[in-house]
Amino acid sequence: MSMGDLFSGMTQGNEQLAPGAWLLRGFARDVATILLRDVASVAEIAPFRHLVTPGGYTMSVAMTNCGRVGWTSEARGYRYASTDPGTGRQWPDLPDSFADLARRAAETAGFPDFDPDACLINRYVPGSRLSLHQDRDENDRTAPIVSVSLGLPAVFQFGGLSRTDRPARYRLEHGDVVVWGGPSRFAYHGVLPVADGYHPETGNLRINITFRKVF
Repeated sequence: MSMGDLFSGMTQGNEQLAPGAWLLRGFARDVATILLRDVASVAEIAPFRHLVTPGGYTMSVAMTNCGRVGWTSEARGYRYASTDPGTGRQWPDLPDSFADLARRAAETAGFPDFDPDACLINRYVPGSRLSLHQDRDENDRTAPIVSVSLGLPAVFQFGGLSRTDRPARYRLEHGDVVVWGGPSRFAYHGVLPVADGYHPETGNLRINITFRKVF
């Protein structure tokens, strides 16, 4: 299998993945340093942690949140909460750099007036992965998902509305943004195990910032 067969969408610019789903290559690259600075500030207040799924599985990806609500996992299921279960305090505010980028990316993909109230920050080390899943915990299901990739590259899987649909694979680089909503809002998606490597801004880490509208 050639690299061209393994990875779709290697060209620069905006690429439509499916109806309502776009890959904006390099969209966040110019503000990546600011975004990473603000990730560090969020993590000082709400440290990264490895959540445990309702089934008892410890996620390989470390997570934290900022915004009006944050996504958490507990024995009874997944939910959004206004306070950090680990500290009892409210989640950090959404940094201005985050909100600005999320709105601009959503508008570019055809979703104007996006006002995210939740931001999930994922930290991947080599070998970390995210299995195919749908984002279904949000009450507002009309708003898109906006996902920003920083640091190490990753292979993003984007499928259909059924778990049995074979997902396409896209190599995401530092600064790439994926937006999906409308007919693709509940598309299955995930990340294959991140390969070992080094990035000058994040070392051997990949940082993913995902914006959602919950209420």
